[in-house]
Amino acid sequence: MAIKLFQHYLHLPLALLACLEAALFLGAPYVAAIVRFQTTDLAAIERSTGPLLPRAVAFAGVALIAMAAMGLYNARQRSRLVGMLTRIVVAMLSTLLVSIVIYYFFEGLFFGRGVLAITTVLAFASAVIIRMVFDRLFDQEAFKRRIVVFGAGRRASSIAKLRRRSDRRGFTIVGYMAADGDEPGLVSRELLIDANDNLLAFCEQHLVDEIVVAMDDRRRGFPMDQLLECRLEGIEVTELVTFFERETGKVRLDVLNPSWMIFSDGFRQGRMHNLVERTFDMVASTMLLIIALPVMALTVLAIKLEDGWRAPVLYRQTRVGQYGRPFKLKKFRSMRIDAESAGKPVWAVKNDSRVTRIGAFIRKTRIDELPQILNVLRGEMSFVGPRPERPEFVSQLNERIPYYRERHSIKPGLTGWAQLCYPYGSSEQDAAEKLQYDLFYVKNHSPLFYLAIVVQTV
Repeated sequence: MAIKLFQHYLHLPLALLACLEAALFLGAPYVAAIVRFQTTDLAAIERSTGPLLPRAVAFAGVALIAMAAMGLYNARQRSRLVGMLTRIVVAMLSTLLVSIVIYYFFEGLFFGRGVLAITTVLAFASAVIIRMVFDRLFDQEAFKRRIVVFGAGRRASSIAKLRRRSDRRGFTIVGYMAADGDEPGLVSRELLIDANDNLLAFCEQHLVDEIVVAMDDRRRGFPMDQLLECRLEGIEVTELVTFFERETGKVRLDVLNPSWMIFSDGFRQGRMHNLVERTFDMVASTMLLIIALPVMALTVLAIKLEDGWRAPVLYRQTRVGQYGRPFKLKKFRSMRIDAESAGKPVWAVKNDSRVTRIGAFIRKTRIDELPQILNVLRGEMSFVGPRPERPEFVSQLNERIPYYRERHSIKPGLTGWAQLCYPYGSSEQDAAEKLQYDLFYVKNHSPLFYLAIVVQTV
């Protein structure tokens, strides 16, 4: 089950989890103060140490951001128990370190060492406990939307083929209704239902929350009256593309049609939006540049030591930007100088022999991407957006992959939704997969979504 807030889908169970953890993090400093001073008289504690509320709010805010940065509020996060515990440990250690810095600069938010240590331990324990309970409840039917799929052919079978546990967390399938024109035999017979006589009665009897329209041919027997009747009774009626967009965080190319892109909500641009995004770009890039300067200096030194003092450090390459405009992208050089001696662009591959020893490290850690901060400051890129590709590859992909041009309607980014959700890829198939996430971001990009990607990029 998901709700849409500022063009960003939030899974309701995860939103509830975040609220519960926020309350626990907010209460942790109070409990820690009671344990540390061995008294339940909070008024007496505050008279000697100052108000607890501002310190509790600061701690809870930092903890929530750290948890989000570790992907713990991401519906596509697939870590098991050990992975979850590791992420919470890192989040709490980060919270502790950031809190120490905050309390050093703002005396009014200062915690005693004992209270801060106990607060961190309590926050960690409460997060682990609530998540173990939540993980057991999250797969229960009470948290899932009960859906009927109107269609039982090729398009409908794409729902049945969803394999990732994270993609199926938000719904349970009551059944599939065959429609005229559907390709037969693609959906299991056990899941087929017959509710053509009274769809509304069937939905009310089986507590259906949503009907997903997935007919192979809408021109044949579209049940307008029955779907309208269900919609007026409060049952959601959703197109298949919109359903996938909400549940998987991407726009599925295999079921996409141009009319959906024209009439669906999203794809918003405007001067105010561009001004806000540009402001975020400047602030985020400047902060990252300050933090990354020591790493960048060491990278320059390492490249020089490996390849010689006359070897170039930066690699400038033409990439395609917003509206198809070319620009020179800057990266730390990670390959040999003669990597493309033949004069033709070549896709990078796994264990590429052209990559240097230092290059292998900086590519794996993404340090080679840091000079792109300069592209962001110059306005050629955004901090968040689709990955920019080379013109030679773009011309090929435009011809072979539908809707590939649409990803250039916004600026390319240093990081992005596709980079978070899909591993590094360097082939046409990878480009098609990543395009589905890029289109999702292009359609739904907003300041809130932008900030969520920045935090999760950590």
